Amino acid sequence: MERQQAVNLVTERTDVEKLRRCGLIVADMLDRLCAEVKVGVSTLALDEMAGRMIVDAGALSAPRKVYNFPGNICLSLNDQAVHGIPSERVIMPGDVVKVDVTVESEGWITDACRTVLVDPVDPKASALARCSETALIKALSLARQGRAIWEIGLAIETVVKKSGFKVLRQLCGHGVGRSIHEAPVVPNFYDRRYSDRLKAGMVITIEPILAMTTEEIVTDPDGWTLRTKDGSLSAHFEHSLLITEREPIILTLKP
Repeated sequence: MERQQAVNLVTERTDVEKLRRCGLIVADMLDRLCAEVKVGVSTLALDEMAGRMIVDAGALSAPRKVYNFPGNICLSLNDQAVHGIPSERVIMPGDVVKVDVTVESEGWITDACRTVLVDPVDPKASALARCSETALIKALSLARQGRAIWEIGLAIETVVKKSGFKVLRQLCGHGVGRSIHEAPVVPNFYDRRYSDRLKAGMVITIEPILAMTTEEIVTDPDGWTLRTKDGSLSAHFEHSLLITEREPIILTLKP
């Protein structure tokens, strides 16, 4: 799911307020959905729950609207990195479940993801998920006006390398706001070619998408689901944020 567009800068206070409301819908959905990730629950049941939440919030499923994705949200298990299609598949003990929610509200889109570990938790899976979240937190601390985008990637990759895991290099953060995928690309690895600097008013996602032992992905026959090439586990944490001159506004984080 990629459709890069021009950078949109948010300058009006009313638009910031709309973005914040949209982000809080996503945050609330993630709280409620992640609490229901349990053994015996199907990903389709979680998706149907998400659909009801979206309607109740007066919002729309952005992946369904923009890309005609066959689900309200993306639910990816174990070696599925992103874009997993909800199905009758039942969550099993030890599963690693990525819950990725993207909604449109009042003409604006926000996007966030969390990784949920199902008991009994594999210590290696726990370390992988913790690494993704730690890398996200580190990158968020650097995201402000004037920072080169490659510095975000360097911060993420440094955390990941120290933990012994791998960045899935084809999967990156991105601009968001009026559509799901806008410019700029925000890589999870160090590359000086990403030399554009963040500007106040940019809305982006930062999302370290990691794997145990590979940097490569493959696409399932369904045309949507992206898996780790070697079948190793993946983890994914993500926030949407508004760049400012100081600390960013984390749109998908409750105050």
